[in-house]
Amino acid sequence: MEFFCYHRDRPDSLALRMEMGEQHWSYMDRYASEMIARGPTFSGADGVPTGSVHIVDLADPAAARAFVFDEPGYQAGVYRDVLLRRWHNMLGRTMWDFPGGRTGGDRFLVLGLGSGKATDDTVPDDRDELIAYGPLLSDDGSRWLGTAALVRAPDPKAARAVLTSDRYADIEVHSWQFGGRPS
Repeated sequence: MEFFCYHRDRPDSLALRMEMGEQHWSYMDRYASEMIARGPTFSGADGVPTGSVHIVDLADPAAARAFVFDEPGYQAGVYRDVLLRRWHNMLGRTMWDFPGGRTGGDRFLVLGLGSGKATDDTVPDDRDELIAYGPLLSDDGSRWLGTAALVRAPDPKAARAVLTSDRYADIEVHSWQFGGRPS
């Protein structure tokens, strides 16, 4: 089962985030083979980390809850909350398979929070700029709750355009970069 996880940083938690770095990486190393995509989000203005995205393929919802809540940064208080949803990988690939590679262009996390009938349930035509794309689902996978996309785009407005704006209760756009243990 695939899951979308977004840990949102608490304000002023950067020092603690940095302190927890190696513990975070050691923990994530245990899930390397289950990762579909990962990486930090940043504030647009000053580039300060604002959260951490992990899209993983795990056995069941209990394993996903353990993954997000046992993460050392979460345990230490780096994050103010966690969005955890079932997800469906509509591209059928990992971020490492993205034809655009790790560099070149700006990258964004686009979260469309659902309201009503499912929308954007097919992959957009310009899939070459999509790093990851899929619906956010209820725990049992039966209800659509939104859409999450990682996209390469020239700016936040272009990234937001990957979703049908008038079909969501809210759309969030966050600067994002490819994650993984720093070299």
